[in-house]
Amino acid sequence: MIMLLENKNAVIYGGGGAIGGAVARAFAREGANIFLAGRTLAKLDAVAGDISATGRSVETAQVDALDEKSVEKHVDAVASKAGGIDIVLNAVGFFHVQGIPFAELTLKDFEYPVASYIRTNYITAKAVSRHMVKKGSGVILTLSTPVSRMTGPGFMGHCVACAGIEAMSRHLAGELGKNGIRVICLRSHMIPEAAALDSHSRDMFHRNAELAGISLEEMLAGAASGTPLNRLPTLADVSNTAVFMASEQAGAMTGTVANLTSGFILD
Repeated sequence: MIMLLENKNAVIYGGGGAIGGAVARAFAREGANIFLAGRTLAKLDAVAGDISATGRSVETAQVDALDEKSVEKHVDAVASKAGGIDIVLNAVGFFHVQGIPFAELTLKDFEYPVASYIRTNYITAKAVSRHMVKKGSGVILTLSTPVSRMTGPGFMGHCVACAGIEAMSRHLAGELGKNGIRVICLRSHMIPEAAALDSHSRDMFHRNAELAGISLEEMLAGAASGTPLNRLPTLADVSNTAVFMASEQAGAMTGTVANLTSGFILD
């Protein structure tokens, strides 16, 4: 059986989360060597256990993805041990304020998601790019949400953060392409499965439903009915797309956003 990522070295920050864990398992299934990093070792170990059970190579490390020195130390160690880094995904999540109108939103609550998401993506991309440039190849994957293109009230900080990640991804693709490095952003809508897991998404979904005065189930059903496909994406949708984008089958793709919003945002 042909594996799309055979012997590729993949680093996933936020590897213990819903999306990070799903992508890690999918990468391993396609033959990649997995290096999971995050703040909570218990979550990382749970994902690593699933991967180890399949016979694939996996390692975990406790890393603060907002700390430049911590990330650089981790990346250098992985590259030294594995002989290079082929793929990186930043799937780190931060609990932040949503659902508050602009007039009531504090500067602190606005700045937090913007500063945090932009900072961590900058740090991880810069750290791995040094090794990818030496190798002359690599794939950097980022994550955003449809709020990057939304104008409704209550999502100012999240909107600017996601739009910034997409802009950063395009810029990196243009700057690093000459070195054989591709950059792809995965833009996913709400993923219902994530609400059932001990993840950042679950906490955010519950908070937003409470602010809207409805149940989580009602919120998810309403979001699904608001898409042309009448459904929300699954973790498999996102992880399988990540595999494709990281593989040579997508070798001519860079500087773009993979739209996984079930048509909620139409490009």
